[in-house]
Amino acid sequence: MTDTKIDYSTTLYLPQTDFPMRAGLPEKEPQIVARWQEMGLYKLLREDAAGRPKYVLHDGPPYANGNIHIGHALNKILKDIITRSFQMRGFDSNYVPGWDCHGLPIEWKIEEENYRSKGRAKPDLSQPAAMVEFRQECRAYAENWIKVQGAEFQRLGVIGDFDNPYTTMNFHAESRIAGELLKFAKSGQLYRGSKPVMWSVVERTALAEAEVEYQDYESDTVWAKFPVKEFFRRVATGPGENDFRLEEVPVSVLIWTTTPWTLPGNRAIAFSPKVQYGMYRVVSAENDYGPQPGERFVIADALVGSCAEKAKLTFEKESAVHAAVLAGMTAEHPFKGLGGGYEFVVPLLPGDHVTDDAGTGFVHTAPGHGREDFDAWTDAAKDLRAKGIDTAIPFTVDDAGFFTKDAPGFGPDREGGAARVIDDNGKKGDANKAVIDELIARNMLFARGKLKHQYPHSWRSKKAVIFRNTPQWFVHMDKELDGYGLPAGAKKAQSDTLRTRALAAIDATRFVPAQGQTRLRAMIEERPDWVLSRQRAWGVPICVFADEDGNVLKDDAVNARILEAFEKEGADAWFAEGARERFLGSRANEPWTMVKDILDVWFDSGSTHTFTLEDRPDLKWPADVYLEGSDQHRGWFHSSLLEACGTRGRAPYDAVITHGFTMAEDGRKMSKSLGNQVFPQDVMKQSGADILRLWVATTDYWEDQRLGKSIIQTNIDAYRKLRNTIRWMLGTLAHDEGEEVALADMPELERLMLHRLSELDEIVRKGYDAFDFKRIAKSLLDFAVVDLSAFYFDVRKDALYCDAPSSVRRKASVVVVRHLFDCMVKWLGPLLPFTTEEAWLDRNPGARSVHLEQFPDVPAGWRDEALAEKWRKVRLVRRVVTGALELKRAEKAIGSSLEAAPRVFIADPELAAAVADVDMAEVAITSGISVVAGEGPADAFRLDEVKGVAVVFEAAPGTKCARSWRYTTDVGSDPEFPDVSARDAAALRELETLGRL
Repeated sequence: MTDTKIDYSTTLYLPQTDFPMRAGLPEKEPQIVARWQEMGLYKLLREDAAGRPKYVLHDGPPYANGNIHIGHALNKILKDIITRSFQMRGFDSNYVPGWDCHGLPIEWKIEEENYRSKGRAKPDLSQPAAMVEFRQECRAYAENWIKVQGAEFQRLGVIGDFDNPYTTMNFHAESRIAGELLKFAKSGQLYRGSKPVMWSVVERTALAEAEVEYQDYESDTVWAKFPVKEFFRRVATGPGENDFRLEEVPVSVLIWTTTPWTLPGNRAIAFSPKVQYGMYRVVSAENDYGPQPGERFVIADALVGSCAEKAKLTFEKESAVHAAVLAGMTAEHPFKGLGGGYEFVVPLLPGDHVTDDAGTGFVHTAPGHGREDFDAWTDAAKDLRAKGIDTAIPFTVDDAGFFTKDAPGFGPDREGGAARVIDDNGKKGDANKAVIDELIARNMLFARGKLKHQYPHSWRSKKAVIFRNTPQWFVHMDKELDGYGLPAGAKKAQSDTLRTRALAAIDATRFVPAQGQTRLRAMIEERPDWVLSRQRAWGVPICVFADEDGNVLKDDAVNARILEAFEKEGADAWFAEGARERFLGSRANEPWTMVKDILDVWFDSGSTHTFTLEDRPDLKWPADVYLEGSDQHRGWFHSSLLEACGTRGRAPYDAVITHGFTMAEDGRKMSKSLGNQVFPQDVMKQSGADILRLWVATTDYWEDQRLGKSIIQTNIDAYRKLRNTIRWMLGTLAHDEGEEVALADMPELERLMLHRLSELDEIVRKGYDAFDFKRIAKSLLDFAVVDLSAFYFDVRKDALYCDAPSSVRRKASVVVVRHLFDCMVKWLGPLLPFTTEEAWLDRNPGARSVHLEQFPDVPAGWRDEALAEKWRKVRLVRRVVTGALELKRAEKAIGSSLEAAPRVFIADPELAAAVADVDMAEVAITSGISVVAGEGPADAFRLDEVKGVAVVFEAAPGTKCARSWRYTTDVGSDPEFPDVSARDAAALRELETLGRL
């Protein structure tokens, strides 16, 4: 040795890494995305997974009409976590993104951007050339947004076949969608019917339940009189049972409705045989209009009080009115004679939907404006016709919300023109006022009011809809299928309808969370027939021919020509000049009408399983899982279920996962007006996609989640701790020379860490199987912070930095850190793909990608429950020691725990046994510790949560080692290294021998 003073820092195995503490994710992540694209990571994943069992998550298609929002980010990140996790666990987990491209919102945008904003008239779409041109404009608009959204999804770290996604407007897809429709036609499930459907006046189209959301709405309410025809009561004329005469009494049935505008469409009144009714006479009245003393009404007994209060009058009951009497009763329409109409009788019909919870106990029945009204009317139609009653259902409101000629006095014959229910902007028209004014003029109004309640709105225009009777195309829910579409050998159920098939499929499907099954089942149980038609331009047409009675042409040759044309030219072929003659061929002279309605876009998306899962060889049918927001129980989950059950007899998925919606931090809905929106683009620009992904991974995604500045900051803080843990491991592994240490030769602390990895391996794998990402993320974060940074790394720094090159303890620790890094980075790969890629390439500069790796195989021999239980007790004792030292540090009695050599009193025999053969000074990071049996002095430091342990502080004796900074009594024992301990002197001597000093 020379006499030159040694710089001991150069003799330590200090961490060395270029992995930065400051992540710089907004700058680093786009570089990683570019690298993945340049190296063809998606293709490499497919090649690497060739021959493995497939695991397929089928992508629910987002709508191609704008930048992605936070809901998209949540959805795509969850899907990416799933596909990556299965890919890294021995599966070929191919993700094919898709887009929903047809439908009204795109039409609106084209009309606004290409026509209204430029002062151009919208083309006449009844002309084939104009229709095709307009549809091409829609297609170009969708294509642009597919590119934009695709780039944004990839910026989130999503890996998939973005060069070859599926789209519903792809020619092959349009052909397949049309083919699925023709299967429903062939099986007899498709039919044309006239039913009340939810109609958007603003959008001029029918809507399905999936396209409707319920919002608060204030409705006008009226209580209206329906004068009864020939109502007689018994009047006694003597004491005998037969001494009476029948006296005709003027009386009205009282109805209540929240839609006064539907009264011109009234054709019946519904009552319940389970409700008690009575005839009530007005005794006194204090109102400006309405009933006067002496007037009589039939009302449900339970509701007479609320009716009287509303009309400001008092009633006296004259008699009970039994259901048998009501069943034979008819009334006059309150508008009888108006405009020469309403001369028909209004029968009273029994109805299970009638209650005495609100209103009058009678339900005004307009079969053209309500589902239950329609059902009650059609169920009674045969009996009514036998009585000479016309059962035709009027079309009282047109597609623009105006009353028609079927509403005399309110339609085109009205002075000033037809009244309107809703205008083009979704605002209330003058229909309610016109109806109420007419009731008042005719003395048919009992009372009026307002009611705030939940009412259906279009989820696109956000405007109220109406129920309107209109011819549409439907799919039967309850028509027997007789095994149609079932796979060969499948057993047909006793009742084989679309509804029974769908319910059976729901029961066979795994739902996460489980309550999704109940929700979807309830929807299928109650849903009406599926309305497929839309009165729009952009979409797949209902490509059938029908006669005047609605019978569909079933001709395989015609269908083949249609599908072949769609495959080559897209669905535009249906609207091209000469299309009818082209497809009908030799049957063109027959009286077949070419249907021009467009398919519901939910049928499009419900059919995606056919041209993706079935038609792509890199996928499989059925999918292992569908994942979407909880609103898709009435949307994509729903339509996919019905479509596949109708044509294949089962669901196109084995499992359904639902996530909630993202709210602001205060729990309110995100909205532009409140200024509380969080945009994924902003989060990525300011903090990085991995921060957003960490939020997704740590939230209860199946419930509604919250997001805002403080929540983002919480995730940034957690990320920093995790990144620092990874960084320290990388720095330590800079000294990894690849040596191995047998498990049996490892110190207990190293074997404890391997045991923890074994425990975590089970948690991680089960968590990914259960789609419980929060448990995985929390377990790994806690492990990184609590077990590693605050315990194992802290304890082992002395050995790793200072021990001699030949030290088994140091070598064993390096081996364990190697395993820790390998496991942690791979397990976190699906959650934090950018950070783990950066760390993996720092550790393995020549590697391709961590995402081409598999989860580590954790040896069963690492599991050691007895050792874990022992060290659980050791760490309890350590907690008390570190607590005592923290107190001394706060009092500035010490600066470092190495200045201490406390006495530890242990009265608990189990804890004493646990630490008996453990170097507690090493574990507590002190220069010495003496363990004493017993309770310890009264003023010793204790923790309430750890009974039987007390600590008395004592300063460490000896001299501070210039290399390790530990206080020992053997500093200077080696004259060549007079300022270091014997352990450090030996290490220096070994380094010198190896030429490293």
